Amino acid sequence: MKTWKWFATASALALSLTVAQPSLADVSIDDIVKDAETTGDVVSNGLGPQGQRYSALKTVNTGNVAGLVPAWAMSLGGEKMRGQETQPLVKDGVMYITGSYSRAWAIDTKTGREIWQYDARLPEGILPCCDVINRGGALIKDKFIFGTLDAKLVALDAKTGKVVWTKKIDDFKAGYSYTAAPLVVPSEKHGPLIVTGVSGGEFGIVGRIEARKADDGELVWSRPTIEGHMGTLNGKESTMTGKKNATWPGDLWQTGGGATWLGGTYDPETKLIFMGTGNPAPWNSHMRPGDNLYSCSRLALDPETGEIKWHFQTTPNDGWDFDGVNEVVSFDLNGTKAAATADRNGYFYVLNRENGKFIGGYPFVKNISWAKGLDKDGRPIYVPENRPGNPTKSKDGKKGDSIFAVPSFLGGKNWMPIAYSKDTKLFYIPSNEWGMDLWNEPVTYKKGAAYLGAGFTIKPIFDDHIGSLKAMDPATGEVKWEYKNRAPLWGGILTTGGGLVFFGTPEGDLKAMDAASGKELWAFNTGSGIVGSPVTWEQDGEQFISVVSGWGGAVPLWGGEVAKTVAHLNQGGMVWTFKLPKQTAQKN
Repeated sequence: MKTWKWFATASALALSLTVAQPSLADVSIDDIVKDAETTGDVVSNGLGPQGQRYSALKTVNTGNVAGLVPAWAMSLGGEKMRGQETQPLVKDGVMYITGSYSRAWAIDTKTGREIWQYDARLPEGILPCCDVINRGGALIKDKFIFGTLDAKLVALDAKTGKVVWTKKIDDFKAGYSYTAAPLVVPSEKHGPLIVTGVSGGEFGIVGRIEARKADDGELVWSRPTIEGHMGTLNGKESTMTGKKNATWPGDLWQTGGGATWLGGTYDPETKLIFMGTGNPAPWNSHMRPGDNLYSCSRLALDPETGEIKWHFQTTPNDGWDFDGVNEVVSFDLNGTKAAATADRNGYFYVLNRENGKFIGGYPFVKNISWAKGLDKDGRPIYVPENRPGNPTKSKDGKKGDSIFAVPSFLGGKNWMPIAYSKDTKLFYIPSNEWGMDLWNEPVTYKKGAAYLGAGFTIKPIFDDHIGSLKAMDPATGEVKWEYKNRAPLWGGILTTGGGLVFFGTPEGDLKAMDAASGKELWAFNTGSGIVGSPVTWEQDGEQFISVVSGWGGAVPLWGGEVAKTVAHLNQGGMVWTFKLPKQTAQKN
């Protein structure tokens, strides 16, 4: 009898492993450009290259979302937990995700079973700034493409997970790494292009944006983000970024930071790539008087050449590590082709996306201390006494006067993407209310070593919450509603035609809110903190919602006193997928 049971179990296992897998049709550049218009797939980061993170699906809505139940869940397995910041992609019954330590998976969306897994072989000595996370990949043609912590770009066969090509982005020993989801954009001259940036601003690297051919990874153009450096086009030098020493003193531009670590968006109407740039290096702003272009800026680039068409700098001469990398989301505002971005510095900006002109700017966090506001051109009005002191003017020359700044260097908003609803005309901003003690110190550049020239401690500023999801009107800056969360929010937002806003919390809850009122309508605890971005799609007439759960990211590593408040949270690695029971969906 025991023998028969073993035989039956083994036969069932063999049968499960030979079940036919979904077939993948190629993902075209047209599929990606029109991703926001289709509901049966998710083939771009941001549910469309514009980055609105809006789905027109309304099968799941305010009237029935309380009935959502798990459809399936899959463990990422192993001991490689840490933060899971990926956004899933979905095409032809297959889901593609990345995970911590530069891993990737293909999953059957009907069963939740793994189709293939890829594990990058990372070398010793990698220098990731802020956890070993990965924020997702890109689909184009028959390939799934993502970046690794040792600063490589890997193209996998989407059906098999086998390596098609690998390209080195830069030297990981100098502090370079890569964690963002690549951006795929159309090019009339070169075919689909894979657009990437670089991480490593805290190591004195120089940021840049690159475009490669999707077929073989060949470099087409490169655009440095710090003035004085030369760009390339088709293997030759093209033009200099800005003008050497125009806003940078001496030789500091050579190690000037400006890392492009988050990724970008693309607007099919203006045919422009939008990319944000990080903090200038070092953090000690007294060493580099001037605006320090093009750090802490939003850049609009020509996809054919990589030339900068316009720029908008949010924090000139940044002294607080207020990276300007945050996503630029295209939308229409009263007949104007606009774009919005929520900055680490605590201000929400609305720009004309055709020329970069400032339309409006509004604080989205409370108690901002480093600036009094923005002038008519969107330039900050600084509070001089709230810039950390110059260490060379201190008694010992080793530590400048400390100040308390709001927000902290982890930002009013960090990497976690905002969303825009075409129905409510509101933006939904995952923000954090915190400040920091900050002081400057002397520092010299050394390859592969931290290049800060500052010390800091992050602290909460309210007793009852740090995280705050806000619904903001981009026309007026009015906050229509706010949801307060005790722990910091660190994951992305999804909005839907069903009148819903989905997001996750470090406490592990995936929540659904009424997009108009902010009322909580549903929650499910996934067992570990959510720092990824949810997606939704339609399959066989049903609407599915998925999110990857797994606590980690920068907060436990850099959060100071805040980190102590979340030390009890468990790490993990699970893909959770939800749907309505069919009878519930039919009733509504």
